[in-house]
Amino acid sequence: MINRYKVRRLLAPTAGLWKPILVLLLGFVTFLVGSALSFRAVILPFMNRLADWAQSVLQFAVSKEDADLSAHLMGGGLLLLGGYILFMGLRMATRKVIDTINPGHSHGIANEYKRRQQLAQGPHIVALGGGTGLSTLLRGLKHHSSNITAIVTVTDDGGSSGQLMRDKGMIPPGDIRNCLVALADAEKSMTDLFQHRFKKDSGSLSGHSMGNLLIAALVDQSHGDFEQAVETASSVLAIRGKVVPSTLEHVGLRALLDNGDEICGETAIVQAGKRIRKIFLEPASVHPHEGALEAIQDADLIVVGPGSVFTSVIPNLLVPGIVEAIKASDAPKVYICNVMTQPGESDSFSASEHVTAVLNNVEMRIFDYIMINTANPSETAIDTYREAGQHFVEPDMDRIRAMGFRVLAGNFMSETDVVRHDPMRVAERLLKLISK
Repeated sequence: MINRYKVRRLLAPTAGLWKPILVLLLGFVTFLVGSALSFRAVILPFMNRLADWAQSVLQFAVSKEDADLSAHLMGGGLLLLGGYILFMGLRMATRKVIDTINPGHSHGIANEYKRRQQLAQGPHIVALGGGTGLSTLLRGLKHHSSNITAIVTVTDDGGSSGQLMRDKGMIPPGDIRNCLVALADAEKSMTDLFQHRFKKDSGSLSGHSMGNLLIAALVDQSHGDFEQAVETASSVLAIRGKVVPSTLEHVGLRALLDNGDEICGETAIVQAGKRIRKIFLEPASVHPHEGALEAIQDADLIVVGPGSVFTSVIPNLLVPGIVEAIKASDAPKVYICNVMTQPGESDSFSASEHVTAVLNNVEMRIFDYIMINTANPSETAIDTYREAGQHFVEPDMDRIRAMGFRVLAGNFMSETDVVRHDPMRVAERLLKLISK
C-alpha cells in the first residue's frame, strides 16, 4: 500500500511550483520563437554593428591579428560578468521584497521555503483534548506538519474563560487561546502578549488573560461569530494548522460520583475531590463542529490527550458524531496517558485506569495504541508533587496489553520546574507510526 504521507514529503520541495514552472517554460519557448523570427531582421544587424564597434576599439589596444581572439575573450568575460550582475540584482530585489513582506526571513530563503513546503506537505494530524496537555503536544507536532487540527474542549467555566462566558455569552476561549499560542509561528513578543495575565490588583481586569480579551474583542468585531474570531486570531499568530472547538454550542459538564452524588460544572467537579464514576455533557444533544468531523475524516493520525481525563479528554468524545468519525477513520488512533495524576479527578490512577475511565464513558472502542511514559521523575519532583496531591502514573503496561491495546512505551517525560510530556519526544514517536 502506498504511504500517502511519504509521497507528499518526497514531493514537498516542488509542491505548488508546477504551475509557475510550466508558465515559465511556455514564456521561454515563446521568447525563443520570437527571437528566431526576428533574429535576421533586427537582432543580427544590431549585434553585428556592436561587434564591429568592439573590434574597432580593440584594434587600438592589440594588433589586428589578435583582435578576433581578444573579442572572443572579452565577449566571454562580459557574458559571465553580466550574468553575475543580473543574478545579484535579482537576489537583492527578492530579499528586499521578502524582508518588506515578512521581516527576518530574507536570509536563508531557500531553506525557509523548503521548511515551509515540507510542513505544508506534512501528515494531516488531529489532536483532541484541552488544557495544558493538548497545547504541550501541539508544540512538538508543529515541527513536523502545518496540517494540524486541534479539536478543543469548551466546558471550562472557571477563571477568565468562565467570566467571559457568563458576561458575554461566548464560548470559553482559554483552552483555544493556549492551542493558538502553541501552534503560533509569530514573534515571541506576540505570543507573550496573548499569554499575559493581569495581576490581582488590576481592578476589573484581574485574572483575565490578554489573549482571552483579544478573542472576546474579535467576537464583537465579527458580530458574535466565535469561529471567525478564532480564524482572525489564527492569522494574527500565523499558526501552523487550525484550532476548532468540538462544538460551537454552549455546553457544561455533569459528573456522577462513586457515592451516587451528582455535581454540575467543571470547576465544581474538580474542587469536590471525589472519585468520578461517569461524566456527561449538559446538554447532551449538541452538534459537533463540521470542521472537526472533516479533519477527522481526512486524518493520517488521530491523537487523544494528554490532559485531565474527565474534564479535558472525555468531553470531546461525548460530543455526538466525534467518536463515530474517529471509529470510521483508517488513521492510527493513539491515547496519550498522563505522566502525573490530576488532583480531585484521577487521584492514584494508574495508566490502565486512565484508559478504563475513557472506555467507561465512551460507548465505542476507538484506540489502537496507548502511549505511556516509563521514565521516573526525580525524588525531589515526586515529593513536590505529592505535597500538591499528585502522584506518578504507574505504567502498568501488561494490564493495558491484556485489554487488547498496543503500547507505545518510552521516556516521553520532560522534567524542568514541572513534570510533563516532552513535546518533541512525543511527536517524534507518533510520527514513526505513519512514516513506516
